[in-house]
Amino acid sequence: MTTDPSHLVVVEEFAELRRNLDVGLAQIDGQLALLSHRNDQIDRDLADLAARVGSIEHTRWPLPTVATLTALGALAVAVWQALGR
Repeated sequence: MTTDPSHLVVVEEFAELRRNLDVGLAQIDGQLALLSHRNDQIDRDLADLAARVGSIEHTRWPLPTVATLTALGALAVAVWQALGR
């Protein structure tokens, strides 16, 4: 039984194509793993940032309260000046 030389070339080409496909799939798997890791890190960073913003918002004074206190202080100074003269 003799082997056809063109058949050997085709087999070698298929082997090369399969190797290229395996390498490409391995690279894609690696890139997907990296993207998944980055996504997890971004989710953790976002949760941390949301907690920090929440704590800042919780401890700040609301603007209407500050405006009311400033107006009351100005009124108290005006009454004090009016009664003092």
